[in-house]
Amino acid sequence: MEIPENVRKRLSIPAEEHFFAGHTACQGCGASLGIRYVLKAYGRKTIFVIPACCSTIIAGPWPYTALDANLFHTAFETTGAVISGIEAALKARGIKVKGDDGVMVVGWAGDGGTADIGLQALSGFLERGHDAVYIMYDNEAYMNTGIQRSSSTPYGAWTTNTPGGKRHFLEKRHKKKVIDIVIAHEVPYAATASVAFPEDFIRKLKKARKVEGPAFIQLFAPCPTGWRSPTDKSIELARLAVQTAYFPLFEYENGKYKINMPSPKKEPKPIEEYLKLQGRFKYMTKEDIEYLQSWVLREWEKLKKLAEVFG
Repeated sequence: MEIPENVRKRLSIPAEEHFFAGHTACQGCGASLGIRYVLKAYGRKTIFVIPACCSTIIAGPWPYTALDANLFHTAFETTGAVISGIEAALKARGIKVKGDDGVMVVGWAGDGGTADIGLQALSGFLERGHDAVYIMYDNEAYMNTGIQRSSSTPYGAWTTNTPGGKRHFLEKRHKKKVIDIVIAHEVPYAATASVAFPEDFIRKLKKARKVEGPAFIQLFAPCPTGWRSPTDKSIELARLAVQTAYFPLFEYENGKYKINMPSPKKEPKPIEEYLKLQGRFKYMTKEDIEYLQSWVLREWEKLKKLAEVFG
């Protein structure tokens, strides 16, 4: 359908759609929104590499696909290696990658396939300096295989192997700081983003397209099924994660940090406002909530300090 010019001018994100109806995502799925925004930013001239994860199913069963772009399915642990190989092969054939008119090679993997199983391949991709973009869509557990914990699962969360209840056997580790591991590789560009702030996400995608070398984006993507949250609350939850500083928006570019919060001078909202909308946190005690709150505020202060010193 042709978008009228007067409507197009009012839009804050690209009008073109390259992610079609008929995909198999659950209602309220943050990952499906993320794919849609990536394709709005990069268009059809994209090679998506997707390992075993929810997005393998969302993209559609062979021979069908909901993505109006090239798609390569790969093994759980190999996203970083495969995007490295594709980028090298394109260059060997004289095909331009990145830039305004180049082919975009995009690794799209969940937190389990990035923070855990795929961490070695991610590190190799970053260390070698390939011209590709790696996006970790972060729904904080292994959702496609039955909601098991990953190293990105937050403190106090219920999963099928941290079940809570009378024995109070909840997740007792804090969320792994994957983006800090990425930044330790001294990459040219790394950022956090959220499906609740598409303009910010697309701006970062376009910036990642132009930098020379590897780029990494950690995208916050709620999962109503695994989070035990209402399907119509995904955007509200993603927004609250930012407003409470549980998942602050920032970018790291050539050694400099910049915070991208919508209201950077406001004090973060209490973490309980974010937790209470999700059944996965229902077993947390008052002490658990206070413990998580102190961690969030401590990490927030560390980020502000980095932006102040290296901004």
